[in-house]
Amino acid sequence: MYARLAFRHLALRPARTLLLLAGYGIGVAVMVVLLSIGEALLAQARDEKLVGGGDITVLPEGIDVEVMKTGGLGGMYFSIDHARFIDLQLLASPRLASDVKAVAPQIEGALLYLRSRDGIERTVRASGEIPSATRAVGAMPALANGSWDDDPGDIRWSRPTAAQLHDDIDHFHLPPDELTPAERASWAEWHYFNVLSSDRKRWAFVTLLAGGDIPAGRWGGETLVTLREEGKRERRYVAYAPSTAVSLSTTRADLAVGESRVTLLPDGRYRVHAIARPASGGGAPVAVELLVTPQPRAYFPGAALGGAVVSGYAVPALRADASGTICTGTDCERFDGAQSYHDHNWGVWQGVTWEWGAARAGDFTFLYGRVDAPGNDRGALVLYLVDSLGFRALFRPSGITYRDARTIMVDGHPVRVPSTAAMTDVRGDDTVRVELSIEDAIGTDMRRGAERGGRAPSSSLPYFIQMKGVATLSGRLGGSPIHGTGAGFFETYR
Repeated sequence: MYARLAFRHLALRPARTLLLLAGYGIGVAVMVVLLSIGEALLAQARDEKLVGGGDITVLPEGIDVEVMKTGGLGGMYFSIDHARFIDLQLLASPRLASDVKAVAPQIEGALLYLRSRDGIERTVRASGEIPSATRAVGAMPALANGSWDDDPGDIRWSRPTAAQLHDDIDHFHLPPDELTPAERASWAEWHYFNVLSSDRKRWAFVTLLAGGDIPAGRWGGETLVTLREEGKRERRYVAYAPSTAVSLSTTRADLAVGESRVTLLPDGRYRVHAIARPASGGGAPVAVELLVTPQPRAYFPGAALGGAVVSGYAVPALRADASGTICTGTDCERFDGAQSYHDHNWGVWQGVTWEWGAARAGDFTFLYGRVDAPGNDRGALVLYLVDSLGFRALFRPSGITYRDARTIMVDGHPVRVPSTAAMTDVRGDDTVRVELSIEDAIGTDMRRGAERGGRAPSSSLPYFIQMKGVATLSGRLGGSPIHGTGAGFFETYR
């Protein structure tokens, strides 16, 4: 009956009936949309995986937020590598102080495994936040009782002192259990420092090294010092120490090797004391007493290689000043605020070669490098740039163009070494070009010993070349031209 009435009304008054039906349909559609929006808002409000507060959420590049929330394969094990570096050097850095009011690092729903005392293993989801940072971005949850404030771990992560930051990136490591006996025997880890005189005519390389099967097998330590005056023969010094005279820490940067030691002071400076004897066996010993002061925010947090070769590298003091003395017998040279640099290396170094360099260029300081190891693909260079405010840019030049127009003598053999080098890269609107002019070079035949832990994989690259020269940096960053010139040290193999 109702259907008959509807059709007769449609036949008598078609325009009015269609208008009423259209209005009814629009009303139903609007209600459906509103209900859907309300349901979505309610679901988000109940979703513990969504992080509140702040204006911008930073996630790893390429992550699918919906897949991450629903637990698909694309959302498993995602992480932001070097999150503290990103927090300190990018998001919360002085460079963005006028744009970024607060930064709050948060971990939501991380998968962990909890093993109880009775041996039962359970899967749990864990979240982590820094209370003061969460409060600053307006995401602090309502507390039913008590207080929630930063503990010492939160403070060390987000607001470390200079000494805490250097301990965290400059501490020592133990060989991984999965290494073979031969690989454990070739394990080496060391502190390396260099210092350059104000006239750029004299410089020193200082290495304190622990190597071997640490701590279970045969191992020990070495102190290596190389003194060089431009155009003259280098002087090499060495001191060996048994494992009983070596002290290292997996939580601190301090290292003692026999009479030599590196001590990290509470204010973040390094005290370097090194004693070594001439490698040739005769002459006066060398005594190094330096206080190395890193420039704030000028550091490289560290990177590690896996695969066929396990190795790592960090630079706690990419730009530093050194004061103190280097004495050979009664002949001493004084350094006051001299250009200096400090890095830290660890890993298996049998058969490993590298390209490396670090230099000042006006207000900028840069670091470049690439490790070539057996079984690992030859990767692109990394060019890392800092200024007075910290990290500035990262480039990936495809290679270095060398011009081998110099000849040096290594153990009585002539070796062709670079006189100039250049590398370039373009990243969007940013460009960089680095040109090196080599002023001096030292060669070491790696078939006869080790310098900084490396060994040539074959006779095709037997010579380790250490160079000093002038670097010129040019290009554009953020729409502005950059330029700088300064001294630095560079390494390669021939």
